[in-house]
Amino acid sequence: MDQLTGVTIGPIDLAAWAPQALEVQAVAFGLTPEEVAVRLHIVGRHALQPGVIALGATSGGRLVGFGYGMPNHREHWWSTVIEPHLTARGYGDWLDGVFAVTELHVLPEFQGQGVGSRIIRTLCERSGLDRSILSAIDAETPARRLYRALGYQDLARAVRFPATDRLYAVMGARLPLRGAAVRDSQGAGELQ
Repeated sequence: MDQLTGVTIGPIDLAAWAPQALEVQAVAFGLTPEEVAVRLHIVGRHALQPGVIALGATSGGRLVGFGYGMPNHREHWWSTVIEPHLTARGYGDWLDGVFAVTELHVLPEFQGQGVGSRIIRTLCERSGLDRSILSAIDAETPARRLYRALGYQDLARAVRFPATDRLYAVMGARLPLRGAAVRDSQGAGELQ
């Protein structure tokens, strides 16, 4: 387990921690109780996927952040939505042999302290794969800036998932991820 500014980061049983994780996601991402109920079932299914890796960040005995991911498979729902967007941009091969960061959320009062960076870096390190992919809201948010600092680049933008009006960007990075202090212009290059 890692200690970071009073926060402990370590593996969690995703199924057992799902209710607490969804509480964090609801605050960090602004989910309604109805959305939390739907996502709770999704997280339960994800917890059973082969190769899933889940980490929790705790402080004072409560979950303040979490992240999880798994090896990507083309038949996963998420992949079927993003595949046409990636293929159109020449990145269709980014659906194979990659680690998909499925969720990463940190309570607002713990953001900006390196918690999210440490979670995603550890997830990717433990994946054993050489590339990672994720989706994020397609706007200039602190999350997008973090992902870019770690080496993620846009593979597709303006991706719309069913049941949401938000547009998303699909981002990919070669592993290992860069240090969080590295800026966009340093080390940026083609992902293929």
